[in-house]
Amino acid sequence: MGIKIVMVLAIVALVSATMPMMTESALRCGQVTISLGPCLNYLKSGGAPENKCCFGIKRLVGMAHTTPDRKFICNCLKAVATEIRGINLNFASSLPSKCGVNIPYKISPSTSCNR
Repeated sequence: MGIKIVMVLAIVALVSATMPMMTESALRCGQVTISLGPCLNYLKSGGAPENKCCFGIKRLVGMAHTTPDRKFICNCLKAVATEIRGINLNFASSLPSKCGVNIPYKISPSTSCNR
């Protein structure tokens, strides 16, 4: 469990440092990354996402009030999909539907966040 927490904190620091600041949004990539932390097992191994994971995804959807918010979250998810080794992109793409939410983009390094 301790290694998992250290890994999530390292990811938060990495993603926060590599993402440009977007003045239109009050969100931070760290918030996005922390919301995804409980999803790491699912993103790597598949199966059924844990309730904590789905709560985090639903929290992200709830934070996306405006188009700039949605674009910002999309860019953070894109960075996470790029930076975390071992993520299965098919599992990442199916995560929102497995949690019963709809987001307008796939969690993938190739996603265009400009729409």
